[in-house]
Formats: sequence, C-alpha cells, structure tokens
Amino acid sequence: MRSLILYALTGIMLLTTSCGSNTVEVSVDNLWRICGTLGSDEFMGRKLFTEGEVLTINYLQEELQKIGYAPGFGDSYFQEVPVLESTTRVVSDGIVRIGRQQVILNVYDDLAVHAPYPSDKVSIRDSELVFCGFGIEAPEYGWDDFADMDVKRKTIVVLINDPGLYTEDTTLFKGREMTYYGRWTYKYEKAAALGAEEVLIIHEEMGAGYGYNVPKNSAISSHLYIDDESVWNKCKLAGWVSAEAADRIFSELGYSIEQLRMMAVRGEQVSFPMNATISVDMENTFERNVSHNVAGIIKGSVKPEEAIIVSAHWDHFGISIPSNGDSIFNGAVDNGVVMAWAFEIGRLVAESKKKPERSIILFFPTAEEQGLIGSEYYTLHPIVPMNQTVVCFNNDIMVPRGAMNDLTIIGYGQSELDDLFKVYAEKQGRYVMLDPNPESGLFYRSDHYAFYKAGVASSWALGCYDSKEHGKEWATTTYNDFVKNLYHTPHDNYDPEWDWAGVMQDVELTYNIVEYLSHAGIPFPRQKNRSKSD
Repeated sequence: MRSLILYALTGIMLLTTSCGSNTVEVSVDNLWRICGTLGSDEFMGRKLFTEGEVLTINYLQEELQKIGYAPGFGDSYFQEVPVLESTTRVVSDGIVRIGRQQVILNVYDDLAVHAPYPSDKVSIRDSELVFCGFGIEAPEYGWDDFADMDVKRKTIVVLINDPGLYTEDTTLFKGREMTYYGRWTYKYEKAAALGAEEVLIIHEEMGAGYGYNVPKNSAISSHLYIDDESVWNKCKLAGWVSAEAADRIFSELGYSIEQLRMMAVRGEQVSFPMNATISVDMENTFERNVSHNVAGIIKGSVKPEEAIIVSAHWDHFGISIPSNGDSIFNGAVDNGVVMAWAFEIGRLVAESKKKPERSIILFFPTAEEQGLIGSEYYTLHPIVPMNQTVVCFNNDIMVPRGAMNDLTIIGYGQSELDDLFKVYAEKQGRYVMLDPNPESGLFYRSDHYAFYKAGVASSWALGCYDSKEHGKEWATTTYNDFVKNLYHTPHDNYDPEWDWAGVMQDVELTYNIVEYLSHAGIPFPRQKNRSKSD
C-alpha cells in the first residue's frame, strides 16, 4: 500500500507542480491576529460553561463565516455536548487491612482517588484487594495479567505504564514507546469492563511521566464525563496510590514494588489475591451542563459525503488563584496557536482555485483538557460517518520559535500518513523526527486519538526539536522550558515577539497534504500496527 500511495502522490505532484515545492501564501498576520485574540484576557481563559466559552465559540463562528465555511451541524456551527461534572470529596482515610495489620492511606497524600459513579455517597467497605501486574490483557503480545483472576466487585491494584518501558527490548510491547495499554485510561476502562469495584494505579514518576502532585491535584478537582448512559461504564472508585504507600502495603506481603515490577517484566505471573481489604468513604456532588463543539464545512465538489478533518481544541482552564500577579489561563500556545494554524489551513482551502473534491471540516472540540470529551462525543455523533472520514489532522502545543528542520511525528508508525508527511517535509528541506519522549504516550493525549479509536488515520505532527537558526539543543531546551514553566499555568500568554516561521511551515505542509487527499480518487490512508486496546 505504501508504494501505491507514493506512486499516486508522485503523479499528482507532477500534475500540480513544476517539480518544485507546492508553496502557498501563508498569512502571518492572520496567525498572530487569531492567536492574539483568543489568547487575550478578554476570553477569560476559555473555560467551559462560562462567559469565556460563549465569547470563544461565537468568535470561532465569526471566523468560519468570514473565510467561507458553512455551518457544520445542519444550520448551526455548534454541536451541544452534554456533560456531567462530578466533584468527589473523600471523607475518610483509606484503611487497608492485612490480617491483623492495618495500613492507613492518608487522603490525598497517599491516596488520590475520585468516584466516577452517579451516586451522592460512595462507600467502599472491606473490598478485596487483588494485585494484577500491569493491568493489561494484550493477546497480540501474549500478555494477560487477568488470567485465572476473579476481580468482579473487587479492588484491583496495578502498575503504571506497560512492561516495555523498563527494558531496551522493542519486542516487549514497543520497548520504551508507550502503547495504549500503558495509559491510565486503558487501566480504568479494563477494570470497569471486568466488573471491578475499584482500580488503583501505583504512581511512579518514571512510568507516569509526571510527579505525584498531578494525580493529587486532579483528585481534588472536579471531573467531566459525557452525560450519556449508553457510554457510561465506570468503576465506583478510580485513582492512584503513591509508590511509598504501595510499598508499605506490599511489604506486609513480603514484596517491594520494584521486585513485583521486575518479576512482571521477566514474564513471571505476578497477579495474586492480596488477602487484604480496603475501605474508604466519599461524597459526590453533580452538575449537568452543556458545552459546545464548533465546526464549519466546505462541501466537496465530487464526493461531499467524504471529509477531511482539521482539528484544534478551543478550551482551557479559565481563571484561578493569582500566580506571580496573573490569574487568567490564557492558553496562547495551548491551544491558541493551533486554532490559528487550523484557520489558516482552512482559509487556504477556501481561497484555492482548485476546489476540494472531498469535504473539508474545520473542527474545534470542547473539553480536550478534561479527557478528549468533545472529540469523543463528535465521533459518536459525526457530521460525516467515521467510515467516510478520510483523515484527521490535529495539533496541540505549537510553540512559535522560528523555522525548523524537523517535522516531529507524535505516534510515528500508527498510519500511512507518515509516508505523506515524509514526502512533503522533504520538499520543504525538512526531515521526519520521531517523538524523543515516546514513553510519555503523547499520541493518546490529544483529540486526534478519539478519531484514531474510531478507525480514522489521525496525526499530530509539528516542527519542534531542530531549529534552523539555533540547532537541536536550543530547540529542545526552549520547548522543555515552556512545558516545565508555562504549560497549564497563567503564564502561557501571547508574545508579540514570537517568530511564526515554523508554524507557517507547518501550515503549508498540512495544507498541501489536505489538498492532495481532497482529490476524490486518492485512497484513504490506513491505520497501521493498531493494538487490541485501541
């Protein structure tokens, strides 16, 4: 299939270009105008269910109308997304009983949990504890931590990530590259599917990719879910136990976490009933509300029933406690830059003399930061059915720092889109780079993944780690500095001194692939190497 795609691609390029790069006029003025507007204090941090949401979605509608996109959802640019907001207050410490011994798990220092369960009060009383290794059932890897284990109405305790992380063996899952089996979302979903009452993941920074403060803060915060009983399948309690607390529990059983992990990595069966119980009490408050996806469409001239998606989430975190004099989470990089990227691709499509033969949808989902809720809801209620959606081009966290030599593909190897990216990157004098931090599982953490789960070839690709002017070390350092110091803080602000050359490269590259795939005769790119968990 790869050779067929490249052959067809070469033919189209020869017909539409003069053996040179298919360059377009990207407007830097549009990029900074849209990002500067959406990243301003006026939009109050673009939080769901606030005036900031109203201002944001209306602005997106106005911009879609301005560049010639029709309403995506019938006669509306908005799709209502029903949301259930749950806030859990843990009202007792967790008590683990092992024979005559008792281990107290302090909330939230040892036990960071919430109750994704539609009940005002949730009490876990003497629930049997079962250790289930990495909490993975992966037949394609010959791996089953649940074999011969009865977990119904019990509490399962599992290790973070997947076994490949802890070795250099790329035949063990994908080595250091996280599979979806390693994501905490998979472990929650699997536990619920098996009928477990609770699921507790042992937090370790190496496996999680972040400190224990992240799940601790998350447990204190409210959680959002699609308010639809047909997709509701949750345990009564879900969350994290610190590695230190887990070691206190397992030491009573004659084990350490390190010992259990290495036994599992070696392929030894480590799942076992712990002959212990846990009790904890929680109270829930619920609020039902509605947020909005936003989308516009240009109908294809030949196959309007087939569509290409260009996606960028609009939501952020609103207003919080002041930090160094700033309390508004403006989200200029996450995700104002990307909304500007999407609009500029959309404008180029709309103004091109070659009208698309397939439909083009600009899609701005809600609630990405709360677990891809808007994009998941869309895949259940799409404008164009998923089996007629050609591809989803999504981006996230684009930091404008000048032109780049690289095109970093998050989740390289997941689809035939890699081949297209490689060809068009080379035409720009760039090269494809693999994610330098594959253990973090970024591929599963932005909106393209909802489309991928629905069977659509989907991408997250951007220039990031090799600056044309300053080189690799500078590019990596400046990106990591953003992630460490500005990401998800009130200091992710618009900077008029940004150099947009790299974003302009990415606009041009993605537009050219969109234009190529918009030809009705081009086959859909296919997914590759999809695991049973996806």
